[in-house]
Amino acid sequence: MDSQAMPEPAADVPRTLPQAAPTSISTSPASPATRRAAVLPRIARSRAHARIEALLAHAGITVDGLAPADIRVHDARVYSRVLAHGSLGFGEAYMDGWWDTDDLDGLLFKIVQGHLDQRVGGIEDAWLFVKARLLNLQRGRRAYVVGERHYDLGNDLFEAMLGKHLIYSCGYWKNAADLDAAQEAKLDLVFRKLGLRPGMRVLDIGCGWGDALKLAAERYGVSGVGVTVSHEQAQFASELCRGLPIEIRVQDYREVVERFDRVFSIGMFEHVGVKNYRTYFEVARRCTGDDGLFLLHCIGSNISSNHTDPWIARYIFPNSLVPSAQQIANSAEGLFVTEDWHNFGADYDRTLMAWRDNFDSAWPRLARKYGERFRRMWRYYLSGSAAVFRARQNQLWQLVLSPRGIPGGYRAPR
Repeated sequence: MDSQAMPEPAADVPRTLPQAAPTSISTSPASPATRRAAVLPRIARSRAHARIEALLAHAGITVDGLAPADIRVHDARVYSRVLAHGSLGFGEAYMDGWWDTDDLDGLLFKIVQGHLDQRVGGIEDAWLFVKARLLNLQRGRRAYVVGERHYDLGNDLFEAMLGKHLIYSCGYWKNAADLDAAQEAKLDLVFRKLGLRPGMRVLDIGCGWGDALKLAAERYGVSGVGVTVSHEQAQFASELCRGLPIEIRVQDYREVVERFDRVFSIGMFEHVGVKNYRTYFEVARRCTGDDGLFLLHCIGSNISSNHTDPWIARYIFPNSLVPSAQQIANSAEGLFVTEDWHNFGADYDRTLMAWRDNFDSAWPRLARKYGERFRRMWRYYLSGSAAVFRARQNQLWQLVLSPRGIPGGYRAPR
C-alpha cells in the first residue's frame, strides 16, 4: 500500500440514500404504490436515525449535545451507514468528516463501555469470521502484509509519535512521569524479569526499530538477533545497532532455528493469528535453551475470538488478532511452565494518549505527506484503542515462561 495514501472506503459503503424511481409526468394524482415508493427512503432513514440515536443515548451520548463527548452529526447518511456496516461504517464516517466531537477518546470510551459495538454489526464482521475459519491469514506471504501496510508507512510518522526510544508497545508507568521514562522502565522490567547477564545471547521476535536490543547490548552486555517482517524497521534497526553485537533480519519468526539463552517478544504476538499460536510457542520453545527463559509481552482480550474489528483490519492492522488468556494457555500447554503472568493493561491508555499528543504536535510537518483523511484515521485509531483499555476490555500481559520450571521457583520483579 502507498504510504502516502490510505485505501478509499469499500465500494459497498453507501454514499447516498436510495431514491425512489421517478415517475412519468402526469396531472392525475399519484397512485398509492407511487406514494409508498416515495416515502420508503424517508422511513428507512428515520428508522436508522432513531435506532442509532437510541443506542447513543443508552451510552450517555447526545446527538448535537453540549457535553464534550457528545457527537455532532454533519451528514445524516451516517445513521444508515452505521446501521449497515457497524464499527467499520462508524470509523469510515469519521474519516470522511460526517461527524465530529470535542472529546474523541471520551466518546469512544462511552461506546465501548456501553457495548454498542456488539449491538450494531455489519456483514464485514461476519465475513472476517468466516475468512479466519477458512484461511490461515498470517502464514506465507500474508505474514508480511502488516509490515508493508502498517510498519512501512514511514519512519517519520513513528519517530514523531513514539518518542526517543521508538518503541511501539505499552509503557510501564508505575514510577514514570513521561512517555520516554515509561518505555525505558518497560524495557528495564523485561530485562530484569529475564535476568540478563553479560555474555548471554538473546532473540527478539518482532524487534521493531531495534531499541530493545540496543539497550540490552549496551546495558547488559548481551549479543543477539532481532527479526521483523518490516523492511523499514530492519533498515532503521540495523543502523541503530551498528557497532553492537546485534544482527537484524527481515525474517518470519518460523524460520528461526538457533538456540538462545533468553527469548523475548514485545508487541508482536497480536500479528500471529489463532491458527498459528501453537506453532509460535513451538518456535519459542525450540529457540529457548533448556535453562533459559521466554518473555511474551502482548495485548490480551477478555474473550476469545478468531478475528479483529473490521475497521482495524481494513485500515490499521490487517490480519491481526488480540489473543485471550485461554488461547495463550492452551497454545503453550506442554511446552512451557508459566512462571509469571503480569497485567498492567491500564497503562496502555496513558501510553496511547501520549502517542496521540505527540502525533498532534508533529502533524504540521506530516500533513503534506499524509493528508487530512489520514490524520482523522490515525487519531480515531489511537483514541479508540485508548478507550478499549480504559474500559478494561483489553489488557496488557507479560508472561515469563521456562521450558522446565525454575528450581525453587521464580520471583518476578515488579
